[in-house]
Amino acid sequence: MIRTKLCDLLGIRHPLIQAGMGPYSTNNLAIAAANAGILGIISTSGAQMGILSQIAPYVGEGTPYEITRRMIKRVEENTRESQGIFGMNVMVSAEIKEMAEPVVKAALDARNEEPEIHSRMRVIITTAGDPMPWADIIKPSGVKWFHAVPSVRHAKRCEKAGVDAIIAQGQEAGAHVAWEPVHTIVLLPAVTRAVSVPVIGTGGFCDGSTLVAALALGACGVQMGTRFIATQECEFEPLLKDTMLKKDERETIIARGFVGPFRYLKNKASIELADLTIKRAPGLFLGQPDLTLDSELASKEIQSFGGLIEGGDEENTLLPGGEVTGRINNIPMVSELVEQIMQEAEETLRSLAQYE
Repeated sequence: MIRTKLCDLLGIRHPLIQAGMGPYSTNNLAIAAANAGILGIISTSGAQMGILSQIAPYVGEGTPYEITRRMIKRVEENTRESQGIFGMNVMVSAEIKEMAEPVVKAALDARNEEPEIHSRMRVIITTAGDPMPWADIIKPSGVKWFHAVPSVRHAKRCEKAGVDAIIAQGQEAGAHVAWEPVHTIVLLPAVTRAVSVPVIGTGGFCDGSTLVAALALGACGVQMGTRFIATQECEFEPLLKDTMLKKDERETIIARGFVGPFRYLKNKASIELADLTIKRAPGLFLGQPDLTLDSELASKEIQSFGGLIEGGDEENTLLPGGEVTGRINNIPMVSELVEQIMQEAEETLRSLAQYE
């Protein structure tokens, strides 16, 4: 069995994190992941932004605080038998900082008030923003705090803020990505050598061989998003899962997203959005942050992305996904996927012994 610092830090069996991916809550996915011995993550972006159509069937409606409390409770109850370990992802970019505050408060209150949640909800992952303003809020609570970064400079700021681990995200990842096109093979070893805290890789990971590659580059584990969308328990629509199976590694594209660049599967809708981005926010492709959300871009994105939830088609709906979608060819149960990844990782490590 492969055991790393990530396993020891969180008490999980395998050094894998299932990413929290909105606008869905990934409630069912987090339950399945935690029960499979990895870190299951609840996504809160849907609750933050009031996109409740795919959350309400599981936990009802209400304020972001109320919904987050119920999402956490549901995962705790459905992982009690396995004593699975889970956490929560929250976007903290400047544009939505006020929306993040009740979500973080809900998590901290739940841990303080319910011993079982305190015992097994061990992580808050912050993303898409500056970690420093959250240090005085999250650190005193005792929960483990991870933050996702796209560069060495950001990683050093995370270390200064006091995070417990850093998630280094290469730009080949799906959904929200960095302004500059720095990919995992360069970013991950640069970050692991620049900071003293544990580092987790994300962006381009999907199987045992890529997990071993991350370990070789200095990481203590990996976070996978796109790969876990294509599982039976994941809440995302069959439209996205089925389309992923048809795409190869060349068929993704970056265009404007809600809080910066966003990687979509390539289709009519995403190509149109990329063309509009070139016209309305050309600096995005030059690594220049565009802090305004152009109304024409916003309406185009919301209209097309809504098709994923409301029932669109594979050409006229914006579909999130990473470059690794080209390496996905099945939709297994989460437990089967985790077992397959870890078995392949162990076989890969054994095969490398021939080079000693």
